[in-house]
Amino acid sequence: MRVMGVDPGLTRCGIALVESGAGRAVTALDVDVVRTPTTMELAERLLAVHTAAAHWLDTHHPDVVAVERVFAQNQVSTAMGTAQAGGVVALAAAQRGIPVRFHTPSEVKAAVTGSGRADKAQVTAMVTRILGMQTKPKPADAADALALAICHCWRGPIAERLAQAQARAAGAGGTRTSWVQR
Repeated sequence: MRVMGVDPGLTRCGIALVESGAGRAVTALDVDVVRTPTTMELAERLLAVHTAAAHWLDTHHPDVVAVERVFAQNQVSTAMGTAQAGGVVALAAAQRGIPVRFHTPSEVKAAVTGSGRADKAQVTAMVTRILGMQTKPKPADAADALALAICHCWRGPIAERLAQAQARAAGAGGTRTSWVQR
């Protein structure tokens, strides 16, 4: 499975491609950070992120895109920009029929370090180790994008099966309820 991990942001948007292998084996195929200046108009910054994401999707053909879910941030303007950047990436994937899955920061940290409270340095160190990289990915946005892709490789298939089972159970329960009501 090829997973494109995205750490969304307007100033820096990390994008990475990871391929899963047997067991928990994962291989980094590519990583980059899209940068936009704060002096650029919002619409132009979003267009730059969208254009870069579209290029990655068309070049690498991932099976799924894993995006960090905006959970909570102290500054509303930062959270808005992060959500908007994640939205244009999700749009680019949806336009190509590629599924998009969202993971919270604590879920990603727990997947790669074992602790949902790990700091950026711990995440970067574990990403470097898991992928067998010689040097740490920089900036942190690149490491975070790789961590998102790793997280999805390890947790995504299980979450998908669980969601499918829950949908089947809800469908069966809904059918019985409507039959009883007749």
